[in-house]
Amino acid sequence: MSPPSRRLQTKPVITCLKTFLISYSLIFWVTGMILLAVGVWGKVSLEAYFTLASSDKTTNAPYVLIGTGATIVIFGLFGCFATCRGSPWMLKLYAMFLTLVFLAELVAGISGFLFRHEIKAILKGAYTDAVEKYNATDSRSNAVDTIQRTLHCCGETNFTDWFHTEYFKEKGIPVSCCIDSFKCSEETLKDRSKAGQEVFNTGCMSLVTTVMEANLGIIAGISFGIAFFQLIGIFLACCLSRYITNNQYEMV
Repeated sequence: MSPPSRRLQTKPVITCLKTFLISYSLIFWVTGMILLAVGVWGKVSLEAYFTLASSDKTTNAPYVLIGTGATIVIFGLFGCFATCRGSPWMLKLYAMFLTLVFLAELVAGISGFLFRHEIKAILKGAYTDAVEKYNATDSRSNAVDTIQRTLHCCGETNFTDWFHTEYFKEKGIPVSCCIDSFKCSEETLKDRSKAGQEVFNTGCMSLVTTVMEANLGIIAGISFGIAFFQLIGIFLACCLSRYITNNQYEMV
């Protein structure tokens, strides 16, 4: 048992640590909300790119961010509760969770950076395959249409890429390539000489990689920032747990 004088001296330290840890937990909760927002934004804004890169199935990447964000929100509240209770085992559990989040986000961020060129190559191959097998009905075809309308582009390198597809032989270049869809007729889209005047002349692949790199850079930056932010919480939770245990401090 620590002498009363020592317990009185450590009480301000514990109070200070509690204040910092509660503040941190609230900020941590906010980062969880940010990850939730990024996941929802990724699901809405980047769905077309993810669909291409994952063959005929939609990717789970946005759902992973949403799930991670929701988990962080829950544990952020748990951190506040554990701090207010002054429970050493709860604080250790909180620190353990923060450590796992830190390692997971660090590994994910590093992996994404190291394999970014492979990701671009996979996306390029997937886009080429999607154009060749385009039928205007499946999910990959819808993804191609979304990209062409959004980025104002046509084909992989330019609109002539469509000339070699089965779809062109039947219906011409997709309407999603049209600068003005109201002026595009099926006859014009089947005519190789006239189509060039009515469709976008810029290829999509260079624009797709640029957009993906920019958006993945934002996601990676947020992930790295949140990952290293965990170190503060780990330090505060471990220190508070140790002070409470060593000095047998009890909350009133």
